[in-house]
Amino acid sequence: MRQTLFYIPVEVFGIPLFGFGLLLVVWALATIALVVYLVRKQGFNADTKAYLPVLGLLGLFIYALPLIVGEERGLPIRGYGVMLLLAVSSAVGLLVYRAKRRGYDPELMLSLSFWLFLAGIVGARLFYVIEYWEPQFHKDTLAETLAAVFNITQGGLVVFGSLIGGAIAALIFIARHRLPVLTMGDLMAPSIVLGMAVGRIGCFFNGCCFGGACELPWAVQFPFGSPPHIQQVEQGKLTLHGLQFKGGDNDPAAIASVESDSLADRAGLVAGQQVTRIVAQPPGSERVREWKVDTVSDALAALLHLRDAGTEVRLRVTGGSDATSETLSWTLPDELPRSIPIHPTQIYSAIDGFLLLFVLLAYEPFQRRSGELLALLLTLHPISRFLLEVIRIDEASMFGTGLSISQLISIIALAGAAVLWTYILRQPRQDIRAATA
Repeated sequence: MRQTLFYIPVEVFGIPLFGFGLLLVVWALATIALVVYLVRKQGFNADTKAYLPVLGLLGLFIYALPLIVGEERGLPIRGYGVMLLLAVSSAVGLLVYRAKRRGYDPELMLSLSFWLFLAGIVGARLFYVIEYWEPQFHKDTLAETLAAVFNITQGGLVVFGSLIGGAIAALIFIARHRLPVLTMGDLMAPSIVLGMAVGRIGCFFNGCCFGGACELPWAVQFPFGSPPHIQQVEQGKLTLHGLQFKGGDNDPAAIASVESDSLADRAGLVAGQQVTRIVAQPPGSERVREWKVDTVSDALAALLHLRDAGTEVRLRVTGGSDATSETLSWTLPDELPRSIPIHPTQIYSAIDGFLLLFVLLAYEPFQRRSGELLALLLTLHPISRFLLEVIRIDEASMFGTGLSISQLISIIALAGAAVLWTYILRQPRQDIRAATA
C-alpha cells in the first residue's frame, strides 16, 4: 500500500505551482489547443461546443484543488490516481488500436473515450457516494459535504458505477454517430477489463476494496491508518495505540482496556479512565494539534491521525469516579502496528481482469456474431465479481439479502447477459474479422 507517492509543493523558489499557478496554465493551454484543433477539423459546431462545459468544470476543479485537498505539504500525487490514469490510457490505447484494425476512425474513438471516461468517473463516484452516504459523506455543512464528495484523490470509485455511467454515455454517443451498437460493444469490452485490471492495482495502493482475515502465505498486512486497519480497530479486533474504548461511537470516551506493554500501558493509562483531550506535537515542530474529545468517535478519529514517528502524544484523562485529571504522554515509534493479515482481494481482482482480457482476445478470432465479446464480458465478470465479494468485507449486505450491492448487480448483469446471448445466437453467423466500418 502506498496512498501518496509524492507531493507537488505549494511553492518552489517562491513560485506557486497550483491554484492560480502552473496547473491552471497547463489546463488553459491544453484547452486552447483542443478547441483550436476541433474548430479547424470540424468548425465551431455543436460537437465542439459540447466540450466547453466539461473543460470549464475541469478548470474549476483544478482551481479548487487547494481547498479540496487541504494539504500543507502541497498537492499529493496519489498511487490510486496514478494507476487510474494508467488504466484509462491503456484502455483508450487498446480501443483505438483495435478500432483502427476494424476500419474505424481513431479520432472518433478518442472522442468516444473522452465521454466514456467522464461518464465513468461520475457514475463510479456517484455510486460510491450513494452507497457510503451516511458514514463518509453526510457532513454538518454543505461545504464539508461537497469537499468530501469531490475528493476522489484518496479513492472511492465503484466499478459497477463506472460501467453504468459509461454504458449510458456510450449509448448516447453511438446513437448520435449512428454506429453499430454490438460491434462497438465488442470493441470496448477488452478495453473495459484492461482498465479494471490496472485500476485494481491502484486500489491496492490505496488500501480499499480489501478482503477478510487470511492465513495463506500471500496474506497482506496493511499499515496503520489504512482502511483495513481502521475497520479492524472499529470492530474491536485491534487496539489503537494500546487502547480500546467502551460503548458505541457516541458514548463518552471511557477506556475499556489497555493492551499490556503497549504505548498507552507504558504511559500509565488504565481501564476506567476517560479521555477528554488529545494533543500531538510532531518532532522538531512548534505546531501543536489538539482535539477536544467528547465521544468514542472523537477519540478514535484523533488517535488515527497520530502516525508520524517521533510525535509526542499527550492525553488528558479523568480518573473515573473522582474529579481529578492528569496528562499522560508517550512518543510514537518508527513503526506502528499493522492490520491483521487479510486477503489481497485487489490483486485477485487485477489478476481476474487480466485473465478476462486474455479470454476475450483469445476468443475474438473465433467470434462469428457481433456482440459475442460484450456478452462474454457480461457473463464472466459478474460471476468472478460475485465470488470475490464472498471474501471481500468492505461492503455491507443490502436490503436484508445477505448480499452486497455488487453481488446484487452481478445477478442483474447475468440476467442481462442471458437476454443478450438469446438475441445474439439468433443472428446469422459471419466472418467478423472481415467486417469493416
